[in-house]
Amino acid sequence: MRTAKTVSITLPPELLEKVQAVARAEHRTMSELFREALRRYLSAGTLADPEWQSLLRRIRNAGRALGVASEADVERLSDEFRQEKRRAS
Repeated sequence: MRTAKTVSITLPPELLEKVQAVARAEHRTMSELFREALRRYLSAGTLADPEWQSLLRRIRNAGRALGVASEADVERLSDEFRQEKRRAS
């Protein structure tokens, strides 16, 4: 009897291409790569680390204060920051 469960995920095309290339280069399946990545992520223990949680809270609060609601907002703010730095140079 099979004990593993099948899980479906979505990836942006460029990330999928990178994962496929790594799998080919290492002669591994993509399932093996994802299992290893998840094991490493879970063993890192970052979710239980109080310092990490504190950092996440501070970053989220700072983001809210800047009006960040999406990755597009982060990109926009980064672009604005770079433009200001160029003007100041």
